[in-house]
Order: sequence, then C-alpha cells, then structure tokens
Amino acid sequence: QVQLVESGGGLVQAGGSLRLSCAASGLTFSNFPMGWFRQAPGKEREFVAAIRWSSTTDYADSVTGRFTISRNNAKNTVYLQMNSLKPEDTAVYYCAATAKPYGNYRTVNQYEYWGQGSQVTVSS
Repeated sequence: QVQLVESGGGLVQAGGSLRLSCAASGLTFSNFPMGWFRQAPGKEREFVAAIRWSSTTDYADSVTGRFTISRNNAKNTVYLQMNSLKPEDTAVYYCAATAKPYGNYRTVNQYEYWGQGSQVTVSS
C-alpha cells in the first residue's frame, strides 16, 4: 500500500521560506517520478514541480527561480524548498507519485498516488 505523507507547511510572511517534505512508503521510491501540486480555495489543482527518477526537474513558470524540488532516495523522501514566498503561493500543497515512466508530469491525471496535503499560508 502506497502512502505519501507531507509535512513542513505553515504560516510565513511574504519573502520568507518554507521546506515541504513528503515521505513515501510502499513503493520502490527511486523508480518513481514525483510531483508537487497546489490548490488554492476555489481554484483547480495546479502543477508546481516534478522530479524524475533521473533527478531531472521541471517547474511551473510561476515558481521558477524561487522553488527547488529534490529527492533523497535513501530516505524515500521528496522535498520542495520554497523561497521568496508570495501571498499568491497560499494553497494546500500535495505531493504525488506515479509508476508511469513516461508522460506529461505536469498533469494531475499522470499521478496515481497522492498525499493528504499540507497548508501553506503566506501573509502580506
């Protein structure tokens, strides 16, 4: 049974930083592409960042240069380092995993497994 558990969310002032973690179990973590998505109230879930098994990364334009996705295969954990946070980054952040070796990792439908979400609130 695959489980993804996020941690590290919270309240931060604009310009501050947070690091989200997502601990995975029940899968061969090093083989799985991983993604981070977010969902603000009244909006659809949107892509934030993805990292493939090869550690190739991809970012949404809105976070490029501010957020960094990384993975530690020895710890079965994926991270999202968020710097220079803005109020518009406020959302519930979800990590996701997929067994599919190819596809569009920017889309929600690409992923079979999801965490429960972690709230990030950025105050102005």
